[in-house]
Amino acid sequence: MRASRVLLAGLGAAQVAYGRVPGRRGPGATRALVALMLATSAAEAVQARGVRRGGVPVACAGALGFAAELVGVATGRPFGRYRYSGKLGPRVGGVPLLAAAAWAMMARPAWVVAGWVAPRAVPRVALAAGALTAWDVFLDPRMAREGYWIWPEGGRYEGVPASNFLGWWTTGLGVFAVWALLDGDAPEPRDDDALALYAWTWAGETFANAVLWRRPRVAAAGAASMGAAAAPALWRRLRA
Repeated sequence: MRASRVLLAGLGAAQVAYGRVPGRRGPGATRALVALMLATSAAEAVQARGVRRGGVPVACAGALGFAAELVGVATGRPFGRYRYSGKLGPRVGGVPLLAAAAWAMMARPAWVVAGWVAPRAVPRVALAAGALTAWDVFLDPRMAREGYWIWPEGGRYEGVPASNFLGWWTTGLGVFAVWALLDGDAPEPRDDDALALYAWTWAGETFANAVLWRRPRVAAAGAASMGAAAAPALWRRLRA
């Protein structure tokens, strides 16, 4: 069995356990879950595409995302005014090093999903940026509510401003423009684990927010956002 599938199974089990913990999850558990998800995504990328076309794009996504976060914390652009607490561990320029993982670990799943829907380079880049941003519709409300970062001025969606999602999309455009240069091939069956990770995240976050955490608004918004990319990608993969 591929190592990425063992990691994916372990990630699923860890996320189920994490979701069922009553009250607030501790920062240590959150950091461990982020690390496991990053390891799963990176292992899948390298096994499916090799180091140059799999591992390097993942690393670039983390680096570009982290650079955007540094600018965002310092200037309020492109995400809006926000700041991190110390819960995610060591920080550089006010940004936790672990923030790079958020960009790296879901970038390849978003890229593969977009490839099934729009294989041509330009629409694929735009759709991948949207698929990555859709995941943040789930992520940002929970992490802000639990104090990992703070929006001092609030926002209309669960205290998060619309500028945050525009910032994610524009940053994603840069990430995937680079990705297209490094690995622009259409998705193949060997990329199925990345598709599975995106689909699992979509389904798992929807269930956790709707049933376990009692956040129906987040469940509905995130399910619709991620589903707009995941559902047609799964359909086209099944038809293929």
